[in-house]
Amino acid sequence: AGTTTALRACGVHNVCRLLTRRTHGFYARDAGVAHRKNLGLLRKIMCQESTKFKNVWTTHSASPIAYERGRIYMDNYQCCITSIAQQPRLIYQKSKCAKSEKIEDALLLECPLGEMLPSPSDYKASLIVLTVQNWLLRLSADSGEVLEKVYLAGSCCKFFRYLSWDTPQEVMIVKSAQNKLPAAARQAGIQQTVLFYLAVFQVLPLSFIGMLEINKKIFGNSVTDVAVSNGILIVMYSMGLVRLYNFKAILEQFMEQPVDLGQEFNWNGQVGVVGQFPYGLPCNIKITDTPPLLFEASSLENAFQIGGYPWHYIITPNKKKHKGVFHICSLKDNALAKNGIQDMKCCSLEPDWIYFHPDMSGRIIHVGPNLIKVLKFKEVKNHADQMEIAEDFTIVANRENCVNNSVTVTASGRVVKKRFTLLDDDPEQETFKIVDYEDELDLLSTVAVTQIGADGRAHLDFHCNEHGILLKSIPLKESWDVTYSHEVYFDKDLVLHIEQKPNRRFSCYVYQMVCDTAKDDDS
Repeated sequence: AGTTTALRACGVHNVCRLLTRRTHGFYARDAGVAHRKNLGLLRKIMCQESTKFKNVWTTHSASPIAYERGRIYMDNYQCCITSIAQQPRLIYQKSKCAKSEKIEDALLLECPLGEMLPSPSDYKASLIVLTVQNWLLRLSADSGEVLEKVYLAGSCCKFFRYLSWDTPQEVMIVKSAQNKLPAAARQAGIQQTVLFYLAVFQVLPLSFIGMLEINKKIFGNSVTDVAVSNGILIVMYSMGLVRLYNFKAILEQFMEQPVDLGQEFNWNGQVGVVGQFPYGLPCNIKITDTPPLLFEASSLENAFQIGGYPWHYIITPNKKKHKGVFHICSLKDNALAKNGIQDMKCCSLEPDWIYFHPDMSGRIIHVGPNLIKVLKFKEVKNHADQMEIAEDFTIVANRENCVNNSVTVTASGRVVKKRFTLLDDDPEQETFKIVDYEDELDLLSTVAVTQIGADGRAHLDFHCNEHGILLKSIPLKESWDVTYSHEVYFDKDLVLHIEQKPNRRFSCYVYQMVCDTAKDDDS
């Protein structure tokens, strides 16, 4: 009824036109219109020539630095600094924790919209952390206060190490380290059949769904790793094989008995409270038979991705000579798409990489040392069931001043031949290091680096996500060493660069957007 009224009110009689007008914010009463308008204004302001990004804060640390949604975490999450203010400021500082309380992994938990939650604290952002002693804690993002705590490790598992989302902000997976027997036990002929444990939680409110084991007897001897994403259990094998199973179906089929946190429970003669020390969590999901296989593929280094529309997957043929060659195939019948073999033929130390565009457009981003290709699917003429990979746009590194002649002539007229050719990612040539997508501003961001001697210079560029046009370039003031590990976050009006140097030395550089038409040497 609302759509019909809107159509009549504006004289639009086509639903497609109506939806297009909605995305442009024509209807003031639509939810999110004001937010979209504000983000559109921010994008325009940010891309103006007079707008600069100024380095407003720098810090160094002997421990890792993490960034989550406007918050900088240091000292193993004991110190939290907001980056949203004009200049970063301290939110909270907790006393130094003991080694036994060290945090292994963390996830940011944000309140879902439109849902009634049991506690007022649930409506504010919180941090789910996993400690080295197998405690799962929910901390207030504003104070670091412990809101909830669950003890994970009972008699079955002693080493939970990893947190991940199955469904973002809804279902969380806690994964153990791979179980390995001591050398003496292996020499004695003792067999270890359980490789991993997975504990599954619903979040907000935090509730325990179940715990299961990944066993050699069910999944095979050559399993190297497992993951869960979007309701799919992904099992990886040493020979490059990747197998997919329906995770939800596994939970339903093999659940022995559902239990709740805080419930007194008898498990194999052991009585305790679920989620409390020392009982922990029972392994209440027992896979007794191999689940139905959804899909399998063989790929070099288990590299496997699904995306696009209609569904396709990307693999690298499982031979070392094919490293850097990507095949894009239909998930429906495994048919290779037309132009589905992507090979940049790079001669570089670091390989090129490829992935489905995170903007849900179904496109593919292929990144090489000096070239970024954004690819799209389109139907093959006269073959509606076959898809073709076509180039949407490209972004090329600035190598105009680069001269790489194999033959040079000296002032005296002597001809000198070089006995080597520069690599495509030679540090003295501008090379792409990072490509990311800012979903709220719909911008594609790239970091390109040129290193002359010991001094490396990087710049962060913003490109139109639809056409690839360069809209803004921001020089980073600090030197960039290509041998170090780097992370760059672009979050609305904030740019944050985290650098890891040798001997576990970490640095963080924060840039804020500054709108000033006056010349400022420090901007």
